[in-house]
Amino acid sequence: MAASIKDVAKEAGVSIATVSRVLNDIDVVNEETKKKVQDAIQKLGYRPNIVARSLKTQRTKTIGILIPDISSQFYPEIVRGAEDVSNIYDYNVILCNSDLDEEKEKEYLRVLKEKMVDGVLYMSSSLKPEITDLIRELDLKTVLIESSDEEGIFPSVTIDNVKAGYDAANYIIKKGNKDIAYIGASKDSSNAWAQRYKGFEKAMKENNLEINEDMVYFGDLRTETGYKGIRKILKKASSIDAVICASDEVAMGAINTLREHQLSVPQDVDVIGFNNIYSAQVYYPNLTTVAQPMYDMGSIAMRMLIKLINQKTIEQGHYVLDHEIIERDSCK
Repeated sequence: MAASIKDVAKEAGVSIATVSRVLNDIDVVNEETKKKVQDAIQKLGYRPNIVARSLKTQRTKTIGILIPDISSQFYPEIVRGAEDVSNIYDYNVILCNSDLDEEKEKEYLRVLKEKMVDGVLYMSSSLKPEITDLIRELDLKTVLIESSDEEGIFPSVTIDNVKAGYDAANYIIKKGNKDIAYIGASKDSSNAWAQRYKGFEKAMKENNLEINEDMVYFGDLRTETGYKGIRKILKKASSIDAVICASDEVAMGAINTLREHQLSVPQDVDVIGFNNIYSAQVYYPNLTTVAQPMYDMGSIAMRMLIKLINQKTIEQGHYVLDHEIIERDSCK
């Protein structure tokens, strides 16, 4: 028979109320007594009844993580960083994949509220006002990762995506490229993907280079977008020196299609990706890319959320982490 809280109290020589205070991390129990209770819990293999505990405390020790595309190598590394921190603080994780579907995002937010999660780490493909309005309506404690909302209401962990797109474009331009293509996601949303394009626009303008709309393609951040984008661009563009891609997967799709058209990378065309996923360093040619600190984004965001849940002070509401260009073999 499983040990009960009464068994733990008896083993430790304390009251049931004292065991409850230790379990709920209430700071009125001295360290010596707390250790007795923890030793008794370990000895008896006691596991608290989560349902009963959540009804009493209105906490479930569960956090929802919402990602837009589980097939991407970018998001799992963020989740790993978040989960490592959640394990330290004894929180469980519910992982939700919206599959780049805005309606699915909304439904998951409602489900997570019904599941009484203590908070949400949110990575969105849109961050439209109706999404942020829904989060507020549901009263979900939320930290954003990768993007930040325009009003700056929600705590967030990002890089400077405009600067990252700008740096990628300048890197390509400094190599002498002028006929530069861009493949990414929508430029009209408020998320990270659109901000990268704004950085690209800024760099092109500062270097007095025209953006040829026939050399710009928007889809999503999957490999297929790279395939489709290059096919369309090669049909319309008279020449192409380089391709800036909003993700490494897009870059890989673009390189494969360039090969099909007998164009070598980087001998004929320079290609730069974004994120620095694991495959970027083993793909051929090894991919030059803009690296994001994926693991750190997840771990910092989870620490922020746990502080938010426990009503502790968040020293910094919006973390902007450093990015860097990793030079490999896909650019001359």
